[in-house]
Amino acid sequence: MDIRDSESFFDRLFSQPLVRLTLSGGRGEYTRAVFRPVKLKGGEAVQIEKYTSTQVFHENLSSDLAAARAKELFAEFTFADGANSACTLSMRRTKSGKILSTVKNVQNTREVKSHDREKLRLLPEGVPVPALRDLGVMTPEGEIVKGMYDKYCQINRFLEIVDDAVSADPRDSWNICDFGCGKSYLTFVLYYYFTEIKKTKVTMTGLDLKRQVIENCNAIAKKYGYDGLSFRCGDVKDVIGELSPDMIITLHACDTATDYALAAAVEGRTDYILSAPCCQHEVNAQISPSGYKPISCYGILKERFAALATDAVRARCLEYVGYETSVLEFVDFEHSPKNLMIRAKRRGGVSPKTSAELKKEIEDFCTELSVRPLITKLLGVF
Repeated sequence: MDIRDSESFFDRLFSQPLVRLTLSGGRGEYTRAVFRPVKLKGGEAVQIEKYTSTQVFHENLSSDLAAARAKELFAEFTFADGANSACTLSMRRTKSGKILSTVKNVQNTREVKSHDREKLRLLPEGVPVPALRDLGVMTPEGEIVKGMYDKYCQINRFLEIVDDAVSADPRDSWNICDFGCGKSYLTFVLYYYFTEIKKTKVTMTGLDLKRQVIENCNAIAKKYGYDGLSFRCGDVKDVIGELSPDMIITLHACDTATDYALAAAVEGRTDYILSAPCCQHEVNAQISPSGYKPISCYGILKERFAALATDAVRARCLEYVGYETSVLEFVDFEHSPKNLMIRAKRRGGVSPKTSAELKKEIEDFCTELSVRPLITKLLGVF
């Protein structure tokens, strides 16, 4: 294969299994780019590290896509040095734009590192977790079941969000309430996280309205020997005073059930709130944004816009009553597009000026959309 231009250089390089590729002499955003083969759960891929003067960015691509990406990136570089299993190649672009290249036929040894093993997971591979074993995510030996790696990553993502929230908290015991716990696999995983990873005492209560679900979950907790975990029928707003939790979790509580859970958490002066809302019908039914006709005349766009507006109001209302809030991407375990989580930490109140500004901001926003979300009433915003 003759090398007459940069495209044929990369065609030659990627025609055999890649050993390495470095692009240097950057004239644009990136100063250097390094391509190397890595092993992922889905098979072998090419990892690209792109360096700026202060940061490094990563992406993983198939070999074909990596070749196309190399061709694209080289427009901003001067030098390319690479090797595949059959040869070593180098290329230079002169100031006049001419391509000069050399090729040396030589057998190169490939080293393909496992990229996944380098990631530090809160639930590492090889350490069996009872709930993940029963869920079919892990084998009894702690290996990830083929086809379940996405779910394994999603569960770790949930724990990362929790860990980031509580890592600086000095308390040595926790009281946690999971409202609308359902089958409770995440409840069991969270209990495991606090007791086995953080080595912290935890009392955890799962609440649900379905009696059969509660009976099954209590049986599983007993089987696992999770003495600090129990389940009961009930609504969080009815038991918040009795439980006095440090943290409330509400994942995929439908429509205004999320609002009642948030209000109960605020009333109970709960320190941490983790809420992944679901099925926000209330605002969608009310919304009438006269200036947003291109959105409101399409059902799916209106629904998604209303869901975002609902969560925005919820987050700002929590700020109004004294919580520091953030909205994070949270991957839904049912692979739903409803994948946002509101994470809030109680900070003890806000100044009168800030309170007034937040109140006006929320009122103006709701007026613009012609809506009055329940959360504004429950938290006393207006």
